[in-house]
This record gives sequence, structure tokens and C-alpha cells, in this order.
Amino acid sequence: MSLFDTRVPAVLLRTDRNPFHHGTLGAVRSLGRAGVDVHVVADCAHSPVRASRYVTALHTPPPPGASPQDIAAALGRVAARIARPAVLIAMDDACAVAVARARTELAPSFLLPDQPGELPARVADKAELAAVCASLDVPHPETLVPDGPAEAARAAWRLGLPVVAKWSRPWLVPPGGGLRSTVLVRSAREAGELYLRAEEAGSRLLLQAYLPPGADRDWFCHGYADRSGTVRAGGCGRKTRARPRGAGLTAVGRWTPNPRVQALAERVTAELGYRGVFDLDFRRCGTTGRYHLLDFNPRPGAQFRLFADTAGLDVVRALHLDLTHRPLPQGAPRPGRVFVVENYAPLSALRAAHWERGERGERGGCEPAWHARDDRAPGRALWALWGRHVAARLRERALRVRDARPDSVAPARARVVRQASAPAADRTGVCDRPDEDRAGRP
Repeated sequence: MSLFDTRVPAVLLRTDRNPFHHGTLGAVRSLGRAGVDVHVVADCAHSPVRASRYVTALHTPPPPGASPQDIAAALGRVAARIARPAVLIAMDDACAVAVARARTELAPSFLLPDQPGELPARVADKAELAAVCASLDVPHPETLVPDGPAEAARAAWRLGLPVVAKWSRPWLVPPGGGLRSTVLVRSAREAGELYLRAEEAGSRLLLQAYLPPGADRDWFCHGYADRSGTVRAGGCGRKTRARPRGAGLTAVGRWTPNPRVQALAERVTAELGYRGVFDLDFRRCGTTGRYHLLDFNPRPGAQFRLFADTAGLDVVRALHLDLTHRPLPQGAPRPGRVFVVENYAPLSALRAAHWERGERGERGGCEPAWHARDDRAPGRALWALWGRHVAARLRERALRVRDARPDSVAPARARVVRQASAPAADRTGVCDRPDEDRAGRP
């Protein structure tokens, strides 16, 4: 007899149009292998996800930037087609926020964690998260929210260059406009110029003290807070390779128990009354050793399949079991397990192939994001689609170079956060207004 109530399908919702969102494929496979029908509400036209044997049906998603009402209306049409209650899983922050706000409207057709409707928006908003951490006495890089370009420049001086610049609601940043959700700025002028693009970005600019990356400093913790608030499934992992290096998504991660990070994650979710799947990112300060909470994602992280225990339980399966009132199996952790994203870390993917064949002894094993023995089509589709994606990016870059005028003066541009030297002071707290006297120093 299956552990799962296979009469209850799952609906995966994503408005982010990234065709290489491997977390969606991980959720499709995890639930599909358990015998659950999986409906995907996402743009998969040019994605390897559509090739998976475990996809029951694809549905047209709302456009990026859709309002909670529009998302609820689209989900209503999906619910009418499915014609039975389903577990709804938001796969990006925008959808997690919208679903929580529309919970009352969605509840008759979908099973959802019971939590305050504005909580996902609070923790996903980078500026709000800084205030949350301050209220809970959780380490967080010192954060300033400037009110104008001049104040942004002064804030950069106050924090100590370089500083990290973030848009508070990164899911609102329009694609293709040259803006990134997180960048490293190296001058006060860059900070002021970036502030002027706030209307284009769709949310507030915040500046944070820079904690340099390094070996053994980037950590994440995934889990599922069940109906009682107890954290189930998941675990702590160390980011061993990122794209872009030093601040990007996890290209290679390793399951590494860390009691301090686990305790921090459980305290934060408990004090907030959070329910559902979460993905928290931490960075350890090289000077003090304290773990700073950088991001709280109120949905499954793309690498959640790293934390599949000996009973096969991961956070997505835990969500389905709990919301359908089924007991969660008691499995043992698998420390040392590795997760690798092949298109971002191809050399590590080659090593993963050896681990899969058992040619190298690796405690806990390895799971590639795209390739799987029981679901080969997405892995085959990946390389053709990825090749076209890379070729298109190279063409765009060549056109930009061709169209550049040698006599034009390009504005200062912020760069993607990468490993670099910086003051390693351990600054915590949040402030909405910089100190005028100190911020203006040269």
C-alpha cells in the first residue's frame, strides 16, 4: 500500500519563465515516483521539464508580474479541469506570496499550509527580512534602506565599500533590462545610480554590509514545518560551488549536518509561526564565525532533492503527506550526499556519473538535477536547449559590443557579487536612515 494518498494530485505553480528551473523537475519526479499525478502550471515550452515521463499535464501559467487575483483566477481554471482537491506547491517567491494572499479564495480547491497570509511576503522581501531578523535577534548583515540617490551614496560610505545592493522584491525585477536581483557595488556613485532604477526594478533598493564568501562559509537549510510547526524532512547543506561564483545559486551542494544552522532555522520558523516548505540561506562571517541569515525563501529550494533521506522523504513529499493527513516515514539522514546541476557544473556532473555507477565510494550518493535513469528524456533535452540558450546569449553580447559607440561614456555598472577582498567586520542589525554625520565622510 502506498504511503501517499494518490487520489490527491499535486499542482506545481511557477510564473518565473526560467526554462532551466531544475527544482520544478525535482518536484515532478519526487511526487510522480510516489504515484501522485503532477500538474505543472508553468511556461515549459522550451524547458526539459516538459519531457519528463512524470508530468501528468501542462497548464498555461499567468504571466510574470500577475496579481494575486490573476493567479487565483488561473488556478481556478486548472482546478476546474482537475475536478478534485489538489496539493498546491508554489515553486517561486512571487507565487508563494500570491498563493498565501489568496489562500481563502483557493482553499476550496487546493490543500495549503495554514499560516498568516502576509508572512511569506514579509520573509521574501529582503528589506522586511532585515527587520524580522532584528526583532528576533538573528544575525543579519547590517542593512540600510536609502530614500534617495544621495542617501544611497552616503549609506555605501557608512557600510564600508564594497557593499551588496539588493532589490527588496527580486521577483519584480523585469527580465532583459540589465538589472540583477543582487549586485556588488564598489563606489558610492554606483550606489546612487542604481537607486535611480528603483522604479524600473519595482521595489526598494537596500544596501547591505558585505560578508566575503570563502571556503565553508555558504550554507543553506531546507525543511518543512508541519501543521504543528515541527520541522520535518530537509537538512543543512554546504554550497561547494555557486553560479555566479560566491553569491549565485547552488551548482554543487553537499548534505553536511550543522547543528548551529539547524537550530537557527528552527528558531526562526517557530517564532514566526511559519508553516510549509522553506529554504534559508546563511553565510558564516570569517571573523566571528556567526551565521547570518541572508535569504528566507517561502517555498522549495531548487536543490531540495539533496535532502532525500533513507525513507525517500524530502520536503515536497512531506508537504503532500502532511496535508493529506498521512504519517511521515521515519528515515535516517544521508550526510555526504551530493547534488549537482549539470549545465552549471559540467565537470562535477562527470564525477557524479562515476558516483552513480558506483565507481567511486561516496557516502550518501549523488543526485544530478537533470539526468535520471528512470526519466532520461529531460537529461537528453537539456543539452540541446542549453546549447541554444548559450548561443543566443553570445549573439546578444556580440550585438551589444557592435552597437557600442567608442566616444560614448557608459555609466558605472554594478557587478554580480563575486569573491573579492572586503572588510570582514561582523555587522548586524537594520537601520532605515543612515547616520548623516558619519555617512558623508570621504
